Amino acid sequence: MDKKVFIIAEAGVNHNGSIELAKELIDIAAKAGVDAVKFQTWKTELLVGEDAVQAQYQTENTLIEESQFKMLKRLELSYDEFSILKAYCDEKKVLFLSTPDEETSANFLLNLQDIFKIGSGELTNIPFLKHIGRFRKKVILSTGMGNLAEIEKALNALIGEGTKREDITVLHATTQYPTPMEEVNLNAMRTIKHAFNVNVGYSDHTMGIEVPVAAVAMGAKIIEKHFTISKDMQGPDHKASLEPDELELMVNSIRNIEIALGNGLKIAQGSEIENMKVVRKSIVARTAIKKGDVFTEANLITKRMSTGISASLWEEIVGLEAGSDFDSNDKIVL
Repeated sequence: MDKKVFIIAEAGVNHNGSIELAKELIDIAAKAGVDAVKFQTWKTELLVGEDAVQAQYQTENTLIEESQFKMLKRLELSYDEFSILKAYCDEKKVLFLSTPDEETSANFLLNLQDIFKIGSGELTNIPFLKHIGRFRKKVILSTGMGNLAEIEKALNALIGEGTKREDITVLHATTQYPTPMEEVNLNAMRTIKHAFNVNVGYSDHTMGIEVPVAAVAMGAKIIEKHFTISKDMQGPDHKASLEPDELELMVNSIRNIEIALGNGLKIAQGSEIENMKVVRKSIVARTAIKKGDVFTEANLITKRMSTGISASLWEEIVGLEAGSDFDSNDKIVL
């Protein structure tokens, strides 16, 4: 991760359990110009009990009534398949990332990546956070469903095991797919930054690209956004994902905003210099002025003249004596 906004295209489980579909997603991400494409890695038996129910949004989006265990088992990719996807990302020159959902998968991923994204569901999983902390890698911590006290405890768990604070980026997020605008609360990202003195970013689950672009303008260092081949595909996350052309538009918009933010110095820009001559005003005679007359607010006026004494020097000119005669509308010269 460098000074530019780090854009993660979240493939997640939108491969629907197919490595070939996962490769297509990598192709789309690479073409869009993102920095990384991210998946999720787990062993279902280690992640969830057989009687765990789906979240409401998962049932609504999959249109299949089944246990969370069965859904995740259908979507699970093998470790060998993730190794293949890592090599394919290398070939396509886009960074491979995957979120581990339990410790065994985290250990496996240690050989494939140097950045560990921790999902919102693990924000309160202290033993898991300590396990990741011992890797002493860069960490991206999502905080959906969380509050400041939980974030503080999670940070303490990571840092207490050896992860450096400066290597952690905390992502504001709302864990709902899609997220309604009234529940985005982007200002919470700034609250997190000020509360914990950490880099911050935003993991977006809204429809469209407006909110992640706004987050960049507000200081996000990382943007994460789900994407898919088609929103019409069956699966828990497709509906709240970007299609390929939308992903490209988001990347281009973010890069434009990065440029537009500039260096913060308030000075005339290069393209403005010539315009200054045209639109800024100079001091001219309102009425005829004789040599020796005093310049006053009654006999002077400002107009666009391209050249002459700047109107910014008005107070310095008023009160001086005219050194020559001026007709009405003549530029004042000293």
